[in-house]
Amino acid sequence: MKSEENIQSLKKRIKELEKENQLLKKKKDVFFTTKKTVKAPSEIAPIFDKASEIVKNYFQTFNADPSLSKIEVNGQRYVLMRAESLANDFFKNILNLYSDRSKSEAIKIGRNLLFDFAHLIGIEDAKNFHKKMKLKNPLAKLSAGPIHFAYTGWAFVDILPESKPTPDDNFFLKYHHPYSFEADSWIKSKEKTDFPVCSMNAGYSSGWCEQSYGIELTSVEISCRAKGDKHCTFIMAPPHKIEKYLTKEEQKLKTKKKYDVPLFFERKKIEEKINHTLKEKETLLKEIHHRVKNNLQIISSLLKLHADKSNDRHFSALVEESQNRIVSMALIHEMLYANSDLSKINLAAYSKSLFEKLQNTYSQNLVKLKLKIPRDFYFEIDKMIPVGLIINEVLSNSFKYAFPNKNGEICISFSKNILIISDNGIGIFRSSTKKTNASFGLQLIDLLAEQIDAKVEIKSNKGTAFEFRFD
Repeated sequence: MKSEENIQSLKKRIKELEKENQLLKKKKDVFFTTKKTVKAPSEIAPIFDKASEIVKNYFQTFNADPSLSKIEVNGQRYVLMRAESLANDFFKNILNLYSDRSKSEAIKIGRNLLFDFAHLIGIEDAKNFHKKMKLKNPLAKLSAGPIHFAYTGWAFVDILPESKPTPDDNFFLKYHHPYSFEADSWIKSKEKTDFPVCSMNAGYSSGWCEQSYGIELTSVEISCRAKGDKHCTFIMAPPHKIEKYLTKEEQKLKTKKKYDVPLFFERKKIEEKINHTLKEKETLLKEIHHRVKNNLQIISSLLKLHADKSNDRHFSALVEESQNRIVSMALIHEMLYANSDLSKINLAAYSKSLFEKLQNTYSQNLVKLKLKIPRDFYFEIDKMIPVGLIINEVLSNSFKYAFPNKNGEICISFSKNILIISDNGIGIFRSSTKKTNASFGLQLIDLLAEQIDAKVEIKSNKGTAFEFRFD
């Protein structure tokens, strides 16, 4: 009898010690709990129970040192954030920021921002956790997510029985998020909302599951406690299947609800489509520039044929000048065809190329070019065509008249909105025998300069310098 009393006494003492032990542990371990941190259907519950132990051990390494502004778990740095700043306070700021838009549009922008941000965090957190804990099986990887979710203060996860987390197109997850930090923030603030508020919960959970299974997933909140619903409920599936599940949900509830599918993947597809269209247009524009260049060369060849048949030297000289002007324009289209940027032309590269073409035309191989143009300076195409014609006229004039001894230097410089084309030849006003031909070129230069709002000044001192001052 006495031995039985002793046994009962010992059992009672053991229970007391267990309680004391739990209390001591609770004081020591910030994340201590005797309750479940996830709820899953019975057929997959054992995997989640195992995950609970893994995550529990992970968070037992919690260490905080405010003097170093550090919060660490398992060697990884974590940060604490005020829940309201990512929930109701965030949307107040979004409505102010997008006050020029309708309320529904501003809210949609805010929800998508939060979803995208959380989705990427979920992917990276899962990636890091899987590596740290050496998890290989997709379901084991996924099972750690809800528990990590609970330990980091996002929400408790209650996975519903109809869920089928298979690693393929048929992946389907339906779950509640009791204690969602987003819904709780709205409820605590007593602010009313008519839209589901748990965008970050949806984004983070879909990001974690996506990383676990290696398939694209998105999540839609179909009911929300902040709206007055009983649960914060979500449906997760591949983006191209989600609408089918939402339609089934509508039919089950016998109501017509308009669910907003997060646009993370849709926006990506739109961007890809825009990029593809842009590439097609760039290819088309390049082809147009190529054809324009070819057509200009054909015109130049036709003019040459007419000049060759004519015995009139004056006519042949006019044709040659026209050909040079065509070359200056064709060169722009040739460079645009070769460029990745179809809107502008590098002035230094253009000037060098045009100089070499005209040097060959006038057989002035002893005339050298000196460039003083910043390598990264460009003219936009609408300005480059008249600038190109101007450079052509000035260079042609120098090649024809400035160097009777076939020897000299031409300098092209650009700085502080001033383009200067100069030579060290005999000077423009000394070549009086060519005055008639030169006067047409000068008139053309004046007209082109006026077209691009540039003021022209000609200086003839130890050569000739054309100075173009742009607004």
